[in-house]
Amino acid sequence: MNYIDFTIQNGVGKIILNRPDVLNSFTMDMALEMQSALDECASNKEVRSILLTGAGRAFSAGQDLAAAMAPGADIKVIVEKQYNPIINKIRNLEKPVICAVNGVAAGAGANIAFACDIILSATSATYIQAFSKIGLVPDSGGTFFLPRLIGLQRATALMMLGDKVTAEQALQYGMIYKVIPDDQLMAEAEKLALMMAQMATRGLGLTKRLLNASLDNNLAQQLTLEGELQAAAAKTYDNQEGVKAFLEKRKPVFKGE
Repeated sequence: MNYIDFTIQNGVGKIILNRPDVLNSFTMDMALEMQSALDECASNKEVRSILLTGAGRAFSAGQDLAAAMAPGADIKVIVEKQYNPIINKIRNLEKPVICAVNGVAAGAGANIAFACDIILSATSATYIQAFSKIGLVPDSGGTFFLPRLIGLQRATALMMLGDKVTAEQALQYGMIYKVIPDDQLMAEAEKLALMMAQMATRGLGLTKRLLNASLDNNLAQQLTLEGELQAAAAKTYDNQEGVKAFLEKRKPVFKGE
């Protein structure tokens, strides 16, 4: 891969956006490489958690505008072929996806982060819905996830005004999980990813499936699905191991099965 660094180690699939000279802005090639890495994380049983971050001083500034303005470029194709598959793959990947936002997260870059399961943010990181600044609308699931994270009123203001949000503000708003000093971010993110790679992966995946369904289900539908997926979780090796370890007063050794 030329624009993504992808490694698998100790159960963690680590994806690093790697165009630091242009703040990890997306081109079609970079987006396709990220999609390929996410596919590998989904299919490879060795991968039990995913850590997504950016190289250099940014997470991602979103779309590479030079690429978007190149002859023959089509914004509809860019959205449908670059970004929509990334968001769908992150949400349908039944393993925890941790995002370590190490710097600016703008436009599609911010919305990709918001699609992840747990967001850790560097103190210096900022978030901005930059679309209105150039006469565009939010994409990459931003209009779906951000109102659900922070409420319609605040999401509307951020999207229409394009205000820059600091890490501390993002934490206060409920956009992210935790703020970490810049020099400790990657160590903390890697520690969390490793811990989650040793958890009951199937149970975590089924939890994610329930959370996805809750965005559309009514209460009765969600209760029914909880019962069905609880029964599925109870049949896993990790549930049996967890119960046995609890009764034996020891730490469980999960296999992700």
